[in-house]
Amino acid sequence: MRKPATKVKRLDVFERYLSLWVFLCMLAGIALGRLAPEFTHRVSAFEFGRASHVNVAIAALIWLMIYPMMLKIDFGGIRGVFAKPKGLFITLFVNWLVKPFSMALLGWVFIQWLFSSVLGWIDPATAKNYTAGLIILAAAPCTAMVFVWSYLTDGDGPYTLAQVAINDLIMVFAFAPIVMFLVGVTGVVIPGAVLFTSVLVFIVIPLVAGWASRAVLIRARGPVWFDSAFLPKFRPVTIVALLATLVLIFAFQSENLLSHWNAVVLLAIPILIQVYFNSGLTYALMRRFGMRHDIATPGALIGASNFFELAVAVAITLFGPTSPAALATAVGVLVEVPVMLSVCRLCIRSRAWYQAALPVPNAPTA
Repeated sequence: MRKPATKVKRLDVFERYLSLWVFLCMLAGIALGRLAPEFTHRVSAFEFGRASHVNVAIAALIWLMIYPMMLKIDFGGIRGVFAKPKGLFITLFVNWLVKPFSMALLGWVFIQWLFSSVLGWIDPATAKNYTAGLIILAAAPCTAMVFVWSYLTDGDGPYTLAQVAINDLIMVFAFAPIVMFLVGVTGVVIPGAVLFTSVLVFIVIPLVAGWASRAVLIRARGPVWFDSAFLPKFRPVTIVALLATLVLIFAFQSENLLSHWNAVVLLAIPILIQVYFNSGLTYALMRRFGMRHDIATPGALIGASNFFELAVAVAITLFGPTSPAALATAVGVLVEVPVMLSVCRLCIRSRAWYQAALPVPNAPTA
């Protein structure tokens, strides 16, 4: 008897070619910055009050991206993740200890030491600013795209959702102290009040708004309507907001990019190393402690990818839209999709090797 053909899991057109869209946004942004410099300057200088450091246009667009992400988070499912506590602890260990600290080390080794002190390709002040942006990029685990990566690798959906929910809660309390400490170690002083304002504006408020909206709407209309009718309406809004944000970032960075075009390549190096190191470490630890493959892959993918929407917003708020730190977070967006797709392929191809280490393949573990 013939086996039914296995359905090949694929990304939709937008996600599959996200790196292309980012590249096109970079070209459009550079063109805007060069052809309309006065308009670009006015937009970049438009803030919520004189000392807020929160750019109005970027804040509005980031909100349009982050709020729909928070709507997806079901905090009621958190209890289920504690049925497999080892997987959770491994993910949290990599996300909140290994990942930000390893990026700080990579930023110092490559950007501040090799590319700046040794080779002289980057001036010292700019190198510190780039490193700060890389730390901000690594300090928050992925929230939205990790659902896509988990789907492509046959990850445990409810477990992925619960891990994301827990990471979002931890982010409220851990993101600001980690960023302040690690960025301070690099020699860059950041205003604590501005950083905590960023956490309030870009994490706490959308998190609470998403949780409240989800609870009210599900109670009123039911989960089926919420998932099949309400959430899909935000899909085009999120896409347009992301692309518009990127156009503005690259418009603000147009002069910087044209005069330091090689910075994109240099910044990509520590980002690539970090992605493969953290995903490989999580995957290996999951195998060592006997976790199922569909638990290991989401954990590895959460540890590898970044909440780049938040990173962009915080970098702009702390350092300004034309800063090297903001450019560093934008490079994270540029390289993330193709790199994460390669991590997904590695997880799928190594499934047999992974499961060979388990006492009973695919058996639940404590």
